[in-house]
Amino acid sequence: SLASRLGTAPRFFSRPFRPSVHPSDTPTMARHYALRLVVSLPAIAAAAAAFAPLAASNDRRGIGIAFSRVVGPSSAGAGAVAESAPTTATALHALSVRKTARRIRDSLLSRERSREDLKAGIAGFYDRSSKLWEDVWGEHMHHGYYVPENRTDHVQAQIDMIDETLKWAGIPESGPRVPKNVVDVGCGIGGSSRHIAAKYGARARGITLSPYQAKRGNELAVEQRLDDRCSFQVADALEMPFPENEFDLVWSFESGEHMPDKSKFVDELMRVAAPGGRVILVTWCHRDLGEGETSLSGKEERLLAKINRAYYLPRWCSVDDYVSLIEARGGTRIERDDWSYTIAPFWRAVIKSSLSVRSVVGLLKSGFGTLRGAYAMILMLRGFEMGLIKFGMIAFTKPEE
Repeated sequence: SLASRLGTAPRFFSRPFRPSVHPSDTPTMARHYALRLVVSLPAIAAAAAAFAPLAASNDRRGIGIAFSRVVGPSSAGAGAVAESAPTTATALHALSVRKTARRIRDSLLSRERSREDLKAGIAGFYDRSSKLWEDVWGEHMHHGYYVPENRTDHVQAQIDMIDETLKWAGIPESGPRVPKNVVDVGCGIGGSSRHIAAKYGARARGITLSPYQAKRGNELAVEQRLDDRCSFQVADALEMPFPENEFDLVWSFESGEHMPDKSKFVDELMRVAAPGGRVILVTWCHRDLGEGETSLSGKEERLLAKINRAYYLPRWCSVDDYVSLIEARGGTRIERDDWSYTIAPFWRAVIKSSLSVRSVVGLLKSGFGTLRGAYAMILMLRGFEMGLIKFGMIAFTKPEE
């Protein structure tokens, strides 16, 4: 359970954290979600009783057979039902039940999502969760830099993470080689873009799959009087709407893990970078494989599969994998590092903040997907403790033509 997990967690949870949250008047919304939960309890209890033994024993075949009796043998069969069934309330309810049951089955089996499902799921997840994150943590939707590790100024730690990453990647503070044209690939609500634009006097473009994030990023640019230099739009990082050789700094911070085609992702980062431009890729990766290893262990793969379902992630890769892709495309001045322990205390703060009453209400308002994402933080922590999950730092330069 969450409580027992926190009770046995390492030193990251040893100090109290009380985030500054602006409360909103939500008693009606809270009652609404409480009523929905109560009404759903009998069905939840029945499903748990039926499938808990199968899930506990990891009986994937048994789970699949059991759910096939509810959802039908295939999605094609469901499509045929959708086309032929009369559009009555009963028929629509039956289809909704089947769809929900299918999603539960796929979650229990930790099945991989298709590229189309990932794209839609990522957009929806961040549409629902970004406001809650901003209310609690502000405009920077990434981890903080914890040196020293006992610092408690969490918002400043997030800003420092941007500056320390730029310094680590060799981006000068001043002079003729400071970046002037920047793209933020997976920009969130634009915190990094606006900070970099203000720091260097640069022009920054940000892309995200989330319409909410793009809209909010542009609103904040106006509020901070940076709208003449910063703009944000909905776009796919695997098909960026920019010409070749456009940006002297390509910045991708904690978004690479969402990319279903890592090879195409590196191609796009390289394509939009100007000759001699610097590319900074900070992303969650799995550990590098050891000598003689050809894959992760089954236990490791199962843990990552659970995280993938919660965060709409495809299969993971290692920093070694990324470096190989970059080398094959002629990248130069390649730097790599693991900053996992540098950011670890931030997990303590995020998880503890999610346990406050106000955060719980916000999670309920954001919906099931955000709740599941909050639970997945515990799985991420477990992967970190195992040495499986790494906070990969990668920087490289596009060759001069």
